[in-house]
Amino acid sequence: MSTSQGQAEWRERLACSRRYWASGRGQALMQAQAACLGPVLQSRPDQHGLELSMGPSLLSHIPSAGPAHVVQWAPARACARARATLVCLPEALALPDECLDLTLLHHLLEHGPDAHRVLAEAARVTRDSGTLIVFGFQPLGLATLAYRLGRRRRMYPGNGRWYTPGRLRDWLAFVDFEIERVDYCGFGFGKRSPGGCWETLGRRHNLALGISYMIRARRRRYQAPVQRLKFGLRPPTAPQPAGVARGHAAPVREKCYEEHKR
Repeated sequence: MSTSQGQAEWRERLACSRRYWASGRGQALMQAQAACLGPVLQSRPDQHGLELSMGPSLLSHIPSAGPAHVVQWAPARACARARATLVCLPEALALPDECLDLTLLHHLLEHGPDAHRVLAEAARVTRDSGTLIVFGFQPLGLATLAYRLGRRRRMYPGNGRWYTPGRLRDWLAFVDFEIERVDYCGFGFGKRSPGGCWETLGRRHNLALGISYMIRARRRRYQAPVQRLKFGLRPPTAPQPAGVARGHAAPVREKCYEEHKR
């Protein structure tokens, strides 16, 4: 597939997804996700990051705590909403290796043609001490049937491929990343505010029933095996009297004495 064809497909996907995130359900879910992501960013505010999102910027919903410098992404120049935007296909990021402290994939894997390559590229540009965050729709959530059945399965977000955190764990292990934590959110989202009793209860016990999940992953660290060197040094022996040889000294001395008597 050529670059122009890939950009056209991504522009069409973004147009469908942005209508959902501008709706009441999308805004409520994004607020719940921002509440889930906020504590993670508060611990490390001085970061340089990249946000690849199918909707508006999630980090803009967290004004009190966020990376010091964040680059937004767009598949084509016509989709860019800011001047400082990285314009490229997500499966071929125009960035060097291990240059970012934070890489955020916001529902990008469900609607990409090659989710494996997108995840591999996100892992490639994340440095060893950095964090890779992936937001996705939970196939086993309470609201799954509402999006996977009926007319909604032909619209965003029901028309995408929803991956479980367990499956993404295997994909991350292939690129030498491991999951530190999985948080679930979006238990009672809708047109009302997400801060209801269901959202509070689900977040408190981290129930795997929310419509969305947040995966926090880091690069796997391998420890070099330590092998102790054993030097072949023998302990020193005690000094012996002069004229006494080691080993068979006594039999040799007796033989010389008998010859002298003769």
